[in-house]
Amino acid sequence: MKSKKKLPLAYKPIGFALGWTSGAVAGMAFQKTWKLIRHEDDAPDALNRDRRWGEILLAAAIQGAIFSVVRSAVNRAGAKAVERSTGSWPAGDKGTA
Repeated sequence: MKSKKKLPLAYKPIGFALGWTSGAVAGMAFQKTWKLIRHEDDAPDALNRDRRWGEILLAAAIQGAIFSVVRSAVNRAGAKAVERSTGSWPAGDKGTA
């Protein structure tokens, strides 16, 4: 029973590494997606004076969706791998690690 209590804390470094990895993967996926959509190498930045509101908000919406999907997929896969290897789900009672 003690190992089940300590697993969420032990999973923190793994979760951190998975989060960093998912961010990098999502960033690459967003850049490729933006290039396919707009045929541009760089997505608009909110502080770019030459870009219109629509472009900036479209880029932000696409980027947010990609980051959320990739992060969720990587976190879920990591949690399932921990469960398979330890027999315990790596999240606490409320589902958070």
